[in-house]
Amino acid sequence: MPDRESVPLFPAGKAAVVEIEHLTHAYGEHVAVRDLSLGVVQGEIFGFLGPNGSGKTTLFRILCTLIRPSQDQPPTSVRILGMDLLKQREAIRQQIGVVFQYPSLDKQLSADENLRHHGHLYGIRGAELEQRMERLLTRLKLIDRRHERVGQFSGGMRRRVELAKGLLNQPRVLLLDEPSTGLDPGARIDLWHYLLEIQEHDGVTILLTTHLMDEADKCNRLAIMDKGTLVACGSPTKLKSTLGGDVITLSSTDPQRAREMIEKQFNITPEQVDHTLRIQRERGHEFIPALISALPGLVESVAVGKPTLEDVFIHFTGRRFA
Repeated sequence: MPDRESVPLFPAGKAAVVEIEHLTHAYGEHVAVRDLSLGVVQGEIFGFLGPNGSGKTTLFRILCTLIRPSQDQPPTSVRILGMDLLKQREAIRQQIGVVFQYPSLDKQLSADENLRHHGHLYGIRGAELEQRMERLLTRLKLIDRRHERVGQFSGGMRRRVELAKGLLNQPRVLLLDEPSTGLDPGARIDLWHYLLEIQEHDGVTILLTTHLMDEADKCNRLAIMDKGTLVACGSPTKLKSTLGGDVITLSSTDPQRAREMIEKQFNITPEQVDHTLRIQRERGHEFIPALISALPGLVESVAVGKPTLEDVFIHFTGRRFA
């Protein structure tokens, strides 16, 4: 397994919106986030990619002010829009929007009523609230259904109401936890259309957690997390380019023996994941005939392709993305 990359806190020349330094959070003896440092800059869509147990949901809950970071590490610092998360939680809450993984809508109320009650929590009332609701419902193509109960809506429509709630206070930072959960492919496409529109036209900085590779590929930058640790950070293109060339995946009846033979004959050390060997190589398709010839009776299947984010995860962790 390769050593963790040195990750710069911020991309050079960009204004910081979220600054995290040496964040550690534990539940009793279990460390959910370990010594995390990274930065998010103005106007980007930043994703936290990781399997269950990677720490991304704990980090989401900290950033949206639901839980406080552990105080065991004195150097810990979390700042959002220049404000200290430990000292200015209420001020931060006025500047962020949050969309949770599981719907927080009252299904017995209409879309209109859900938004109105949410606006009241922020102290927004009267004509100002009505104008914001009208604008968001129109933008998210819900205006004709605003008086219907959300319990009658599809999953995609409910997610749009959730998104309208998250934008009602005109946040500078929008946080979403697994935003595509429960959505069909068409609704996921629609959701990302709205997120890209919000980013482009409103300049909102968007942070989201995900375990979906295609969703992570749409982000400007990613933090790949595993067991509470940041293992890599960068744009999807940059992360995939660290692998170089093509990825050859070979399934074998005896992967250990096949690995030893590849090392001996080609001076290559494949990565082994379960019964699969993985080789990173330029022009991988040209290497396959020689590889099969060198492993008589040991090859069950072989495939070659450009690196994916799952390949990146395997490269940095030594195991599959589960």
